[in-house]
Amino acid sequence: MTRKSLKGTWSQALWAFIWPILLILGIRWALVEPYVIPSGSMIPNLLVYDHIFVQKSSFGLRLPFSDRWLLRWGEPRPGDVIVFRYPESPSIFYIKRLIAGPGDHVRIENGRVSVNGAAWPVAGETPPSFLPSEENEGFEYFQETGPHEHHQVRFAESVSAQDVIQEWTVPEGSYFFMGDNRDQSSDSRAWGFVPESHLIGKAWIIWLSCDRMLESARFLCDPSTLRWNRLLTSGGLR
Repeated sequence: MTRKSLKGTWSQALWAFIWPILLILGIRWALVEPYVIPSGSMIPNLLVYDHIFVQKSSFGLRLPFSDRWLLRWGEPRPGDVIVFRYPESPSIFYIKRLIAGPGDHVRIENGRVSVNGAAWPVAGETPPSFLPSEENEGFEYFQETGPHEHHQVRFAESVSAQDVIQEWTVPEGSYFFMGDNRDQSSDSRAWGFVPESHLIGKAWIIWLSCDRMLESARFLCDPSTLRWNRLLTSGGLR
């Protein structure tokens, strides 16, 4: 084999190794990215260890490694389930439901949401069948109707009856988020608003779900605990 042909073989092998990596990075930058639900703050719609895909192109296309928009074609809507960077530590990712956007006035009374004076109606719901019965003890479930969709929310019985009123006005360029597990969620009620630059994208689909991860590899689902009824579903994402 000549030196020229050997050089060509090595360059072809190198390109065959590099292009799939570039393709994967491009997809993660522009289109979708996987995310694992780390907590129960979105119960009953998202469970711990639900694996979801996030649509990073939901609202536009950002420059690589930047918060600046290259192209913009959509706006977040109340009711959207969105992954974003935690304002107090941007390296940490959170997932919550969008309640209100820039300029909106939010009022929460006894857990019930009103935005700009319009209440999000709630109706009693039975506990979801996919949750173990012991998981439902001490909680009440409701169907909450936002301006664009409806979804289930959960309240702790000991907390939801308390007479508590909270109010906020969302500043420009920011958003107000809450978890669906209303009394067990750290969200905008506790740490404030999320800047627009911190938004990652809308939750799209549950592609994998399990009750626990492998002890020997915490990034992999234990195949013996797969939740087959949640695979390739949207849950309460829309």
